[in-house]
Amino acid sequence: MTTIPTTWPHDVLTLGIDIGGTGLKAGIVDSQGVMVSDRVKMPTPYPCPPPRLVEALVELTAPLSGYLRVSVGFPGLVRRGIVLEVPAFSRREYGGPPDPQLVHQWEGFHLADALAHAFNLPTLVVNDADMQGAAVVEGHGVEFVMTLGTGVGTALFNDGTLLPHFDLSHGPFRKGMTFDIALGEARRQEIGTRRWRPQVVKAIECFHDMLFFDRIYVGGGNAQRLDPADVGTKGVIVPNTAGILGGVRIWQMTSGT
Repeated sequence: MTTIPTTWPHDVLTLGIDIGGTGLKAGIVDSQGVMVSDRVKMPTPYPCPPPRLVEALVELTAPLSGYLRVSVGFPGLVRRGIVLEVPAFSRREYGGPPDPQLVHQWEGFHLADALAHAFNLPTLVVNDADMQGAAVVEGHGVEFVMTLGTGVGTALFNDGTLLPHFDLSHGPFRKGMTFDIALGEARRQEIGTRRWRPQVVKAIECFHDMLFFDRIYVGGGNAQRLDPADVGTKGVIVPNTAGILGGVRIWQMTSGT
């Protein structure tokens, strides 16, 4: 297992990787959270068992160099670098039904260790909403992050501290659907963006009723389909690059370095 230093150089460079259901993206970020390389990207391969994902990420980042650590935002429930559930990659094709074999391969897979071995560098793997949130939260009060893409991600911060991750989007929302299904990309394509946007507004209201957040940040690829009014007076639509830029602060939040 790769040893994590207790201190880093003041000018440390971090490889930030944003894993999505449709695309893989990466870039190098400096210690101030500024991207200092071109952003590289490639389509997410399907089917995508753990070894194939690791191989794809190594291929994706081959043009990048000079970084000392790796941060990965992953679209599933992951704790201490171990995947507990990942709906997107538990399907043999994008948007298809869950495949029992893939579900079994991903459940309990130590992705952080696998990537640390592949890159031979200290590696953090967190939920993608956690990583996006790390890039944008201001550190005041209860701040909630919701990402809209293949599914829905959530993250919660209190006075700048990242709270334990819960997949709040798997809770019931409407018509027998979870937030994840009702606001996911497949549902948006089915009903159209015009009908999908009011459901996002309603979901934000529901999350506010549960959490009484002071601020909400809405990110992910489909956030750009919203108008500022859709996210309310407490809301901010954040650029999709936050999924990479958060790679620096997530180290500070999770390891103190």
